[in-house]
Amino acid sequence: MSAVSRSDKPTGRFRRMLDRLSTSQEELHDAELQQDAEAVGCTKIGDCGDRQIVKVTGTLRTVTLRPRAGVPALEAELFDGSAALDVVWLGRRSIAGIEPGRKLIASGRISMSRGRRVLFNPRYELRPLGQE
Repeated sequence: MSAVSRSDKPTGRFRRMLDRLSTSQEELHDAELQQDAEAVGCTKIGDCGDRQIVKVTGTLRTVTLRPRAGVPALEAELFDGSAALDVVWLGRRSIAGIEPGRKLIASGRISMSRGRRVLFNPRYELRPLGQE
């Protein structure tokens, strides 16, 4: 008898169904966000480095208004399933459509601040509500 070479993880529709059932809801959501970022042609936030010019997409988790050196700043946390990114609009108190749960595409230069990725005054585009 000859030995049949098999991979450690068999592929197929049944295996994928079984994997989906054994995966947590959070992991599934993270994987969907990462696939969406790849489909739109964006860089994963987890792959972004300091001073790199990027285009990223994800879901806004939080949106808050904080003063920075006496200037209002609208701060949001963007999450794409791989990591989080702080998006800051200096001099803005609010922006129509910028709210938790909304999908966004942002582009600009990444800055690292205490280990967190930050994007200041990015060019941005709100994703259509039908795609959420």
